[in-house]
Amino acid sequence: MTMRIALIGFGEAGRTFATAGAWQSAAQVFDIKTLDSASALPMRDAYSACGVTGCDTLADALEGAQIILSLVTADQTPAAARAAAKFMSKGALFCDLNSVSPGAKQGNAAVIEAAGARYVDVAVMSPVQPAALAVPLLVSGPHAQDAADMLRSIGFTKVQISGEKIGDASATKMVRSVMVKGIEALTAEMLLAAQAAGVTDAVLASLGGDWAQKADYNLDRMLAHGTRRAAEMEEVVATLTELGIEPLMTRGTVVRQRALGAILGDAPMPEGLDAKFALIDRNTEQKMQGKADAA
Repeated sequence: MTMRIALIGFGEAGRTFATAGAWQSAAQVFDIKTLDSASALPMRDAYSACGVTGCDTLADALEGAQIILSLVTADQTPAAARAAAKFMSKGALFCDLNSVSPGAKQGNAAVIEAAGARYVDVAVMSPVQPAALAVPLLVSGPHAQDAADMLRSIGFTKVQISGEKIGDASATKMVRSVMVKGIEALTAEMLLAAQAAGVTDAVLASLGGDWAQKADYNLDRMLAHGTRRAAEMEEVVATLTELGIEPLMTRGTVVRQRALGAILGDAPMPEGLDAKFALIDRNTEQKMQGKADAA
C-alpha cells in the first residue's frame, strides 16, 4: 500500500483496525502512553505485536500521512486535535472517530481546518470487536465523501454518509446511546434489585423471550466496558445539554455504568449471572468493610 496512515491512540480500536486491515506496514502510530515509563514498554510491545510502526513523537507519526484516525479517550480529543494540527500535512484527512458531543467535534474541526487539513466527523456505531473493519461508520462534514472513499479503500466495509455538517454523525451516535447504554444501566439496576429480592428467575421469565441471555450480556458489557461507557455517556449528557434537553435519565446511566465498570479490573469475566452476582456482592462487601475500617 502506498498510502500512509497515521493512528493517534492505540487501544482496542486501533489495534483491531490495523491488524484486520492488513495495512500494518503503512500505519504510523503514536500513543501518549509511550511517554509514561510505566506504560511505555507494554505499548511498544503492542506496536510490535500488531506489526505497525510505533513512533516516539506525534510529529513522526503524522509525517506524510494522507489519512489520520484519531482513536483516543473522550477527554483527550481536544488535546489530540490541537497537537495534530501542528504537524499534519496540508489537505490530510483527520478522521475523528472518538465518542464526543457534536459541540466538541465542531471545536476540534475548527482547530484542524485552521491548520489547512480536512476534518471529518466519524461515529463508530457498534463495538469494534468482533466486527473489526465491518463495524458501521457514520461520516459527516464537508469532506465526508472523500473520507468515505478513503476509509473504504483501507478496508472499512460499512461506511455511510450521514450529513454535510460536522456533528451530524456524532449527534446520531450520542442520541442513540441514550437508549443503548441506558438499557444496559436499567438492566443492571433491575438485576441487582431482583437478586436482592430473591426473584431473579421470576423477573426474567416474566419479561419473556431471550431476556435471560440479554440480561447476562448487558451485565457483561458493563462490567467489561462500564468505565469507558460512562465517559461516553458524559459526552451524551453534554450533547443533550447542547440540544436543550435535560439529561435526567442519562445522568443516572453515567453513575450506573461507572459503578459496574469499576468492579472487574483485570480479573477474567465471570460466566453466567450467578457468577457475576457473586463478583458484585464481593465488591460491595469489600467497600462496606473499607468504610467500616475508615470509621
